[in-house]
Amino acid sequence: MLTISEFGRRSGLSHKALRLYDVSGLLPPASVDPVSGYRQYDEEQLERARRISILRQVEMPLATISEVLAGTDEEALIRLDRWWAAEQATNESRRATVEYLRDRLLRAGSPGLDPRPVLVRDVPETKIASIRVDVDQQGLMGVIVASTLEIRAHLTAAGAGLTGESWVLFHGAVTPESEATVEICLPFDGLVDPAGPIGIRIEPAHTEAYCTISREECVYPRIMLAYDLVQDWVRDAGHPTTGPSREIYHAGFRDLTDSDPAVDVAQPIKPPPNKGQR
Repeated sequence: MLTISEFGRRSGLSHKALRLYDVSGLLPPASVDPVSGYRQYDEEQLERARRISILRQVEMPLATISEVLAGTDEEALIRLDRWWAAEQATNESRRATVEYLRDRLLRAGSPGLDPRPVLVRDVPETKIASIRVDVDQQGLMGVIVASTLEIRAHLTAAGAGLTGESWVLFHGAVTPESEATVEICLPFDGLVDPAGPIGIRIEPAHTEAYCTISREECVYPRIMLAYDLVQDWVRDAGHPTTGPSREIYHAGFRDLTDSDPAVDVAQPIKPPPNKGQR
């Protein structure tokens, strides 16, 4: 058995951190003296403590650390990779936002989005697996990436057929200051059961107005110009909306170049008479 001082020295964790991890249930001591309150740790806890220390150095939240360390090393590796992919996506999104702002400052008065048509198409009834999350703008891209990876792994393990597309449905206004519910969806074919946060449902057939943007245009706040374009068209055409707005990520999105068509910004609408199709 090791005292808290010896355990902290060997694990690289301070007394304050060890007490916090005890209270949170992440790393309780092996025993606590009922009279003095002195904590003692088992030497076998050192590996877990060192892993916690490393993950805290990369600013992983305590709740995520608990999830990463909850299962086998193989499961921990999968959860770690998903978290890191989400972190990279968030950082990339922030970088692209700064680049957009720099461009706007350098080219004041220039349009932020080149003109493009708004088209109308029919979308058939579609089986989807989805995760719903409440998130703000800063965490959005990370949530999209992590949820997409989790859903895809579940569908692949179940032997489902994937279309390659992924959808993000916005059930409220996601802003830098406020959270709203988003639904990350993957269309699929086959029989798959729900699991944990992953639900299975049918997205009804609908008609939607949409415009297509490139990968480099898929960054906040630039992407909002595409939403404005679609919403203005829907309003001017007088078509009632019939569902939440959404982003349809094309197959192979992560491998596309900045100039490639990558995302459709879409709004379900009441079908117009004699509508044009893509």
